[in-house]
Amino acid sequence: MELTRSQLALYNGQDKDAIYVAYKGLIYDVTSSRLWRNGKHYEHWAGQDLTKELADAPHSQKVFERFKAVGKLI
Repeated sequence: MELTRSQLALYNGQDKDAIYVAYKGLIYDVTSSRLWRNGKHYEHWAGQDLTKELADAPHSQKVFERFKAVGKLI
């Protein structure tokens, strides 16, 4: 699957059942994570590209290994 930023924004935990975030061009399904329930994880919102925001996070990019990549951000 390929999604634009506008299409990704619909996977925000409110508009569709699935909850997605993007990181370094890949889109990850975080629907099963209790930390992303309702589309928000601390100050981060689902349906967004989190590449720039990860620099301020208390964890590394390895956190994305827990989730399935379901597409590419175009």
